[in-house]
Amino acid sequence: MYVREGDTVVVKVKNKVDYNVTIHWHGVRQFLSAWSDGPSYITQCPIQKDQSYTHKFKVVEQRGTLFYHAHVSWLRATVHGAFIMLPKADAVLPYPKPAAEHLLYLGEWWIDNVEDVVAEALSVGGGYKPSDALTINGQPGALYNCSLSDTTVFNVVRGKTYLFRIINAAVNFQLYMSVVGHSLTVVEADAEYTKPYTTNVLVLGPGQTTNVLLTADQQVGQYLMSATVFSPTPNPNVVPFPGTPTTAILRYEGAKTLLSSPSELALPNFPAFNDSLFASRFTTSLKGLSTYSSGFTLPQKVDKEMLFTIGYALRPCSTCNLSTSPDPHFRLQASVNNVSFLEPTSTSLLEAYYYNVSGAYDDDFPSNPLYPYNYTGVGPSNFFPVKATKVKVLEFGESVQIVFQDTSTFFFEGHPIHLHGTNFFVVGEGFGTFDAAKDTPKFNLVDPPSRNTVGVPSGGWAAIRFRAVNPGMWFMHCHFDIHTSWGMSMAFLVKNGQGVNETLPPPPPNLPKC
Repeated sequence: MYVREGDTVVVKVKNKVDYNVTIHWHGVRQFLSAWSDGPSYITQCPIQKDQSYTHKFKVVEQRGTLFYHAHVSWLRATVHGAFIMLPKADAVLPYPKPAAEHLLYLGEWWIDNVEDVVAEALSVGGGYKPSDALTINGQPGALYNCSLSDTTVFNVVRGKTYLFRIINAAVNFQLYMSVVGHSLTVVEADAEYTKPYTTNVLVLGPGQTTNVLLTADQQVGQYLMSATVFSPTPNPNVVPFPGTPTTAILRYEGAKTLLSSPSELALPNFPAFNDSLFASRFTTSLKGLSTYSSGFTLPQKVDKEMLFTIGYALRPCSTCNLSTSPDPHFRLQASVNNVSFLEPTSTSLLEAYYYNVSGAYDDDFPSNPLYPYNYTGVGPSNFFPVKATKVKVLEFGESVQIVFQDTSTFFFEGHPIHLHGTNFFVVGEGFGTFDAAKDTPKFNLVDPPSRNTVGVPSGGWAAIRFRAVNPGMWFMHCHFDIHTSWGMSMAFLVKNGQGVNETLPPPPPNLPKC
């Protein structure tokens, strides 16, 4: 979908599949339109089969590359598409105007029905069947059986510069992305302009988008574009992933148009699958062009400071068979501050708040972990989270700082944390346990990037800041869908401010019923 900054967008979604569905506009601010955000049971009940729902929202002070996707279970594996917000017609780009642009989706593909995959994992209580292929624009590419002839092709002319809009729509993996023989200059991340940063390899977590400039400055020919998994775990057996990179072809005008064998073209040189240091160098090299985003200026001081630990947990399960646990009668869970999110089923959280429905949720989500311990040292003695539907209440206008801390429960892993309803500034990150006295003075309060999804380093931490200036119920979750399924999520309730411009309007009359 192509829209322009300032447009009012109206989309009628009709469900013609056999599952309940919602559509989320990932990264769209949804200022005063929380009812159109889309996460199931957070801002609306799902759209049932043969029913419809009309989303209506305005693109406010946003331009760039985002995407939309299903937000029920794992349906977004195939239900997704680009949402391109063009700048105002008289806007001046902060980078040279490209000759043309290309859209590049990164994704995963299963032979099995993806809903059967997640259902099996939840019933057993352990891991899930990894995807059978990575994809670029829906195609696995030249290295997979029977896929060579369908490999995605991007055509270019030697000497010209192109804008590539890159979206990581993968379900459970961060990805490296590279093009043989060509450098990539990042000019935008998560629909926010960045200072130009040139690299040979990109790192994108699920839910993240990156715009890059590529100059076709090599000899006329064909060059592989490729993506492969970045999984910062001790070894590839801990979290299995598809080992074959997905590929596309960058084809210069005048080059031959057929490949008889994938061996004709070389692959890019990627870092090791678990090179957290490379990923950190990439993310910390991104600098924002502006300290204004989402209706607020970067807070130099904050009203609320929170420490959110994120990691794995266990729950008793008499029917499970979890081979990785000392006792198989447990199921894997995930949590934020030792709280594993329990998704409602009878109403959405936003409706419960708006209509003052008692018992739908508790408003006491903790600002700090319930069970403190050495988060990056020896594992905790208490592996068991609280299973509950808890939200954190924010007063309108409050400045907020959250430090996300990865934990050593079972093993370290990086986590792409996505917050609905606002962008935030990533003011710092590091490895080990966050030390406020040592790490806070190192925060970047000059030119931090503004994002909607932050990659928390494996065995480390990431700090964000934002102001609560958009009333509504806003989901926060790991964008690895398996972790959301296990409970690594929560919600912020931003209360109304003063006057109509700071007050959430009533729900639309066609809001789906549970």
